[in-house]
Amino acid sequence: MLPYYLGCPSWNEPAWRGSLYPDGSRSADFLPLYAQVFNAVEGNTTFYASPSVETVARWAERMPAHLRFCAKLPREISHAGDLREQLSAAEGFRRLLAPLGERVAPFWLQLPASFGPQRLAELVGFIGPWQGGELAVEVRHPAFFAKGEEERSLNRLLHERGIERVCLDSRALFSCVSSAPAVLHAQAKKPRLPLRPTAFSQSPQLRFIGHPELSANDPFMAPWLDKVADWINEGRTPYVFLHTSDNRLAPQLAQRFHQQLRQRLPCLPALPQVQVEGRVEQLGLI
Repeated sequence: MLPYYLGCPSWNEPAWRGSLYPDGSRSADFLPLYAQVFNAVEGNTTFYASPSVETVARWAERMPAHLRFCAKLPREISHAGDLREQLSAAEGFRRLLAPLGERVAPFWLQLPASFGPQRLAELVGFIGPWQGGELAVEVRHPAFFAKGEEERSLNRLLHERGIERVCLDSRALFSCVSSAPAVLHAQAKKPRLPLRPTAFSQSPQLRFIGHPELSANDPFMAPWLDKVADWINEGRTPYVFLHTSDNRLAPQLAQRFHQQLRQRLPCLPALPQVQVEGRVEQLGLI
C-alpha cells in the first residue's frame, strides 16, 4: 500500500479509454478500474450538483475500501452567502454520502475569491461541528496570501482545529503559452495565487494544475516532490491530486509524479496496472 493518497479530479472520463482504461470499457466500470491504479479521487462533480441517493448507493457498491473520495461541498453551500446559515445543508450533504463511510475523507470546502477576512467569523461558525481531519478548506481571496495578520488569523484557526488548508499550485498551467481552447479555458477559470505549502494535520492536501506537455511540469513538481517526501518521512499521509487543462493527461501526470517521488523514496512500490478479467492491461500511463 502507498503511504500517501494519489489521484485525479474524477474517475468518469471517457477520454481515458485507451490510456488509463482499456478500449471499449463501459462507463459503469470506470470507478473500479480507476481504483486499481489510484487510491484517491477529487470529488469535483459534487461541487456542481449533489448526487442522487441511487448514485451514492452505486458508488458505495463499486468503491473499494482503500479509495478516498474528497467530496467537495456543493457550491449551494460554499458560495451561497453566510456559511453559518448553511450548517443544516452541510449536515444533509454529509448524511447523503454516509453510505460511503470512511471512504469520504476529507470533505472539501472550496470558498470563492470573494470570501475574505471580513467573513472569517462565518468560517469559525461553519467548522464548529467538524472534527479535525474531516474537512479541508481552500481559500482564494488575495488577503489570505499576503503574509499579514489576516492570513495568520486564518492559519491559526485551521491549525488549532486540525483542518487542512488546501495547497493549490497553478504555476505550470499559467506558464503555458497556447491558443488551445482547453488551455485558455483553464487559465480563465483557475486561480493564480502564491504557494502555501501548509500542513495543519496528518494529511496535507495538494492540488497541482499542470502544463499540457508532461515534461514541462517537472521543474514545478520538483519542490512538491521534496515536500511530499518530507511529509511522508514525518509520518504524515499527504493527498496529491494532479490536473491538466482538460484532464485528458491527468492520469499520466499523476503517474509521472509517483515515478519521480520513487526516486526520492525508493521504498515506494510502483503503481499497480489495470487488470481486466484476469489479464493485465499494459496501458500507456507515461
